[in-house]
Amino acid sequence: MLTRRQSLALLAAGCAMPAVPAMAQPAFPDQPVKMIVPFAAGGPADIIARIIGQVMSTKLGQPVVVDSRSGAGGMVGVEATARSRPDGLTTVLASTGALVVLPQLMPRMAYDVQKDLAPITHVLSVPQILVVSRKKGVKSVAELVALARKQPGQLTYGSAGNGSSLHLAGELFKLKTGIDIVHVPYRGAAPAVTDLLSGTIDMILADVPVVLPHIRGGELLALGVTAKERAAILPDVPTMAEAGAPDVISETWYAMFAPSGTPPDRIRILHDAAVAALQDNDVRRSLADQGGTVAGGTPEQLGAFVQAERAKWGELIRLANVKLD
Repeated sequence: MLTRRQSLALLAAGCAMPAVPAMAQPAFPDQPVKMIVPFAAGGPADIIARIIGQVMSTKLGQPVVVDSRSGAGGMVGVEATARSRPDGLTTVLASTGALVVLPQLMPRMAYDVQKDLAPITHVLSVPQILVVSRKKGVKSVAELVALARKQPGQLTYGSAGNGSSLHLAGELFKLKTGIDIVHVPYRGAAPAVTDLLSGTIDMILADVPVVLPHIRGGELLALGVTAKERAAILPDVPTMAEAGAPDVISETWYAMFAPSGTPPDRIRILHDAAVAALQDNDVRRSLADQGGTVAGGTPEQLGAFVQAERAKWGELIRLANVKLD
């Protein structure tokens, strides 16, 4: 005969609910990843995004969809990213202007790079190249500087607009060589190159892909590249330091970010996929065709790089009194 206590114990054991295993979280990503490009389709940033996006898609097991959001020098696309849900499914391939230059020229910004964006990896750096028309008659940086000193305030250089990386490269050239040349802003690099070809302006410091066809075609003469090392795509063109203008180092760089608050494990997955793409031989060859140097690196390294770039260009903006209007 069971006691009352034994009966209750058996009843409790029979009614106990079986343990339910915790539901596994779906692997990330479980849907397409959007890569916002804050410039027009077909431009350098769009080409770079599509090159690396193909390999990233394979590594992630989901499509990487390029989403062009052009406007305001790249700020429209960066703001869209900063305001997106921090779930790792939205990234941006942003560049120098919207990340370190324009925030120091605009009185009010819709985003704060440090607070609203999470670094993923540095992707590519593309140097500028100093070019003149062959009709100008100068054959080296030294000859161009000598001519500018003989004719202060008379020679002109074009750019893609006030505050653009090409504008700042020109101001850096002026500062480091002590010459007086006049800035002529355009609405993009292409019309500036058109006027250089016609002789309306005297020179331009432009991203390599913009002027490469004209260099190869013989209409423009490349005098120097604004990087520490020569560009692989133009190995015969000296660096500005080799040409006698040290410290004229200026590159348009591209880097990947996610919205701030994106979980670290998802940042790591995106980082690993992007770096794997940058290590792919076909990707490296395709990016080299853009005239750039493949970067890579950790999110922490990208964060430190952005801070150093902000300090460098902030000082130049103050010294040269660069304004947007």
